[in-house]
Amino acid sequence: MKVHLETLVVVFGTLIVLALALNLAGCTSTATPTAAGGKVRVVVSILPQAYFVERIGGDRVEVTVMVPPGASPATYEPTAGQMRDLSQADVYVRIRVPFEEAWMDKIAAANPGMLIVDSSAGIERIGGKDPHIWLSPRLVKVQAENIYQGLIEVDPEHAGFYAQNKEQFVADLDALDAEIAETLAGVKGKKFMVFHPAWSYFARDYGLEQIPVEVEGKEPSAAELAELIETAKTNDIEVIFVSPQFSTRSAETIARQIGGKVVFVDPLARDWMNNLRSVARTLAQEMKEK
Repeated sequence: MKVHLETLVVVFGTLIVLALALNLAGCTSTATPTAAGGKVRVVVSILPQAYFVERIGGDRVEVTVMVPPGASPATYEPTAGQMRDLSQADVYVRIRVPFEEAWMDKIAAANPGMLIVDSSAGIERIGGKDPHIWLSPRLVKVQAENIYQGLIEVDPEHAGFYAQNKEQFVADLDALDAEIAETLAGVKGKKFMVFHPAWSYFARDYGLEQIPVEVEGKEPSAAELAELIETAKTNDIEVIFVSPQFSTRSAETIARQIGGKVVFVDPLARDWMNNLRSVARTLAQEMKEK
């Protein structure tokens, strides 16, 4: 009888130890967003960033975009619902567009445990503030590295997967860079007029010069408009490029005065790589010698 009781005590004690171990293991499994097989929840500011994160994160990430199609990242204000959703995010990838600068403290406060990745880290911005770094394949390589580092910080278990995807993305960026350079080789050195000056980095990479219609975020005055019309005539500019996110009024006025036309190019398309190819072809076609 004594042996039987001792056996029961040992068995009971073993069960307690196992239960405690399982409970501790369960607590550990929720320490990272992917420990239970879930996806890393990433919030980005603009659509092109979603493309970058998805290229590196693949099916391991779930991406939410703050600025919807058609809205401007210069003036956008996040909705109450978006601010609530941030509480569930694992990572926020910032790119330093204007609305972020106004909202970043609130974005960070919405989820103190969320990792904030600055994808612009290591990039010298034109004029110290031009945010349009996503329009340069060469600079996107830097952004890809920053995004990769953020993903492996929150999900180190899949670091190899992210590294492989990043390497393929970088190879594709190099190929795209070479393709665009070839597409624009025939118009190198030319000037183009655009309403919103989103294409500074793109123009710098491929030997072009953009002439903005917008003056410090505002429509040009009558005097400024007259000067732009004269500039367009002097430089044989026959096309005014505009973004879908902005008014075409001033661009149309200039186009009428120079006998030209307005052409849309989108700096915020989600299908980023194909969009840049399309923009390069459009610029090459519209800027070629008449």
